[in-house]
Amino acid sequence: MAKSITYTDAGVDIDAATRATDRIKELARTTFNARTLSEIGSFGGMFDGAFPGMSQPVLVASADGVGTKLKIAFAMGVNNTVGRDLVNHCVNDILVQGARPLFFLDYIATGKLSPEVVADVIEGITLGCRENDCVLLGGETAEMPGFYQEGEYDIAGFIVGVVDRTKVIDGKSIVPGDTVLALPSVGLHTNGYSLARKLFFEVAGNSADTYLNELGMTVGDALLQQHVSYLRPLEGLLDKDVIKGLAHITGGGLTDNVPRVLPADTAVQITAHSWPVLPIFELMQKIGNVSDAEMYRTFNMGVGMVIVCSAESKGAIVEHLKGVGEECFEIGSVTTGNREVVIG
Repeated sequence: MAKSITYTDAGVDIDAATRATDRIKELARTTFNARTLSEIGSFGGMFDGAFPGMSQPVLVASADGVGTKLKIAFAMGVNNTVGRDLVNHCVNDILVQGARPLFFLDYIATGKLSPEVVADVIEGITLGCRENDCVLLGGETAEMPGFYQEGEYDIAGFIVGVVDRTKVIDGKSIVPGDTVLALPSVGLHTNGYSLARKLFFEVAGNSADTYLNELGMTVGDALLQQHVSYLRPLEGLLDKDVIKGLAHITGGGLTDNVPRVLPADTAVQITAHSWPVLPIFELMQKIGNVSDAEMYRTFNMGVGMVIVCSAESKGAIVEHLKGVGEECFEIGSVTTGNREVVIG
């Protein structure tokens, strides 16, 4: 009699998926709150949609990934940080419109499922969710034999938050003369890694374990520096009508992200060197003789979030940020123009 072929023979281990799901349930429960109405494993996650404290609640949603930063995680054998990066990136994306996060969904895909690796990724996700008061409501773990190289995976995140319509930050009130402030990043965050890997590994010939004095750490450790969330520093300002616009500096850098919050007939003039540029950016520019324009469009250059406010509100914002231990730099101003950023 011919052997009966199973799903396992095709490369999919349902038992491993079950073990991973059991561990995910334990971790996800640490993020649950009174609004969580379902368990991990349900076909759909349920969340209480009543917002009695808001007159016109508006849901804000976003989805993103961490790009080829994952290649650094694979090389380092470190899988419990990229999940936190993923959550913080998504939180910042909805924060720019004044939204506070409600719940998060994740997607993890791999060729051969390792319950231990998946648990490490989810550990990072749950840490990010707890730090941002966000429920990990559900997700998907997909085992796809032959689709990914051995030991590799991809992750994506989906977030939903809420803001009262009267408190939406949309940039519409930005006018020439307004002030541009910057909150610092701690590294590349989650963009520019394809160029960074080319520079450090192909051009300079480093490995992830190479220690560089200019960085004070290994290349791998420098590239795995976390993508920080700006929710905590900004939360006390969201309801005070002092912020006119926020821009999360991700792919496209300062030159492409700041214009996304500018109204027509305005532009931003940024003063170069008005904030500390991290050594990792200076080193990459030196390695590849990369132009200033390319650096500012590819990397965040040490700026993780941009705040646009009136000159009159600047003092209150700076004082608040100082009070919560957050650095802040004045880097430019709003001018007339065609929704562009000029750095010089």
